[in-house]
Formats: sequence, C-alpha cells, structure tokens
Amino acid sequence: MLKTVRMGEWFQITIPKEWEGKTTDEIFRRVWEAPKKLTHLFRMENKVFMDGSPINWNLPLAAGAKMQIQLFEDEDLRLIPNFYDIDILFEDDHLLVINKPPFMNTHPNDPLTETKTLLNAAAFYLQSKGELRNIRQIHRLDRDTSGAVLFAKHALAGAILDKMLEKRDIKRTYIAAVHGLFKQKKGTIHQPIGRDRHHATKRRVSPTGQDAITHFQVLKEDKNKQLSYVKCWLETGRTHQIRVHLSHIGHPIVGDTLYGGQLVEKRQALHAAKLEFIHPFTKEKLVCHAPFIGPLDILKNIDVYTV
Repeated sequence: MLKTVRMGEWFQITIPKEWEGKTTDEIFRRVWEAPKKLTHLFRMENKVFMDGSPINWNLPLAAGAKMQIQLFEDEDLRLIPNFYDIDILFEDDHLLVINKPPFMNTHPNDPLTETKTLLNAAAFYLQSKGELRNIRQIHRLDRDTSGAVLFAKHALAGAILDKMLEKRDIKRTYIAAVHGLFKQKKGTIHQPIGRDRHHATKRRVSPTGQDAITHFQVLKEDKNKQLSYVKCWLETGRTHQIRVHLSHIGHPIVGDTLYGGQLVEKRQALHAAKLEFIHPFTKEKLVCHAPFIGPLDILKNIDVYTV
C-alpha cells in the first residue's frame, strides 16, 4: 500500500521505492494512464507540488519525498442533486460504491430535467457533507438491476478507473435466477452483441456486434421449478450483456420479459453482488459485497458474501 493523507483540498502521496527515478509526467501518463488533456490541466494550473513547492514535471522523483496534488476543490455542479436514502458499501476521499436499488436509473439522460437517478442521489449525498463535486459513475446497471455501482469523486480518480475498467482490471460479479437447468455447470459465452434492428432498446447476438465475454457458474438448481441460480462475471461491459448472453444459450433471466423470461418476480432476477479492484491511489485491494435489495425473494437462499 502507498502512504497517503488528505490535507484540505490537497492529497499527499509519499513517493514509494518503485516510483524512484520516474518523473511526475511519467506517473500521470504511464502509471495512472491519465488522459493528455487532464494531465495538461494539472500541469498548467499548478495543481501538483513536491514538498510544498511547485513541482518540476521532468525531474526524477526521490523515494520518501512528498507529492501534493490538488484534487478536492469545489466544482460547479452539472446536475441537480436529489435526496434518496442510499446504501453505501464503501467510501473514501476518492471513491464511492453504492448498492443501487431496482427501478432506478444509474444516471440521467438529461441532467437538466431528470433528477431521480442514482447519480443525482450520490451528488446530494456529497453536497450534504459539504463536498460540491461532480461525481462520476464508472459503469452502469440497467434500471431493473440492483447491486454495486462504482463512482469517482474527482476527475483523476474517474480517469484512472475508466482505464482500469477498459483493461478489465475491475471485476464485476452478478447473481441471476434463470429458467432451465444447465448441462454445463461452468463456462464462457463469447458472442458479439449488437442492436436489434426491430426493437429500439433491445440487443441481440450479432456477428457485426461488439465483442462480448461472459463467464458463468451454476451455484444451485431447483429441479422442481426448472430454475438455476448462476453467478456471472464480465470481461466486457456491453449493454444488456448478461441478459442477452444467457437468453442466447436458452436460459433467460427470470422476470426479464424483454429477453424471454417469465414474470415470476416483480422485476428481473439479476443483482450485481460483488466488485473487486485495486484502489487507484493506495493500491489496497477492495472487495465490495452488495446485499440483495428490493423485492427479490427468488434469490433469498443465495449468500452474496460467498460468491
């Protein structure tokens, strides 16, 4: 783990041994893989200091020196904060993981008019703590899907986490109740996903679609009801990916009527149960489990803390 501390608007990192000899420019561009535009902003606005003085971005770093980065200043909000009693799974100065309830969008399509989303609720939560920050969601869940959603509290954390998601360094594990019994109890569905030409919001397996990979493992079966309980983890994040893939192999999710599921529950039986990743600044391994939330009795016999 890296040694770090917050000091007001500033975040201080004690330079570790593995950074010795690297320049600040290399840390931003190669270690954190921050975008050029964001790196340029930090550079031009003198947001990075070394031992209390403006840093020389091209000088090699010395182990034990203290780098200060201005990360926590107030921002003009780009959306309308709206109260909702959110269930927080993890929080520090950089990140927020929230257990999203069903029947709520992750983010607004129109930030000027739509307010009843998880992103608006997260913004309200930060504002109530005196943090006027444009919180950023790193990934999203479908409206009816519940579970863990990762947010970044500032632009640098958001940029690093976006790159981690792109490189598949953030592992997301889902639990689903599906129709039918599996012949193969564990496997991988590697099928491209594209838009359905006949339905505006629907997706389908299509040879011209985007690459999509879903791994699955059967946890339990109910032979009387012909139901299976599976965990799925993703290597890609396509829209409706798990729903499309499971339906494609003949096991639509219970309640997912768009993809052939029967309406046994009031919602689709899909829950984002776990997030795993390395913290972008402290290098601590984080594992966030999300308890089931909302009407989801069909999954009540599954322990999310063991998946």
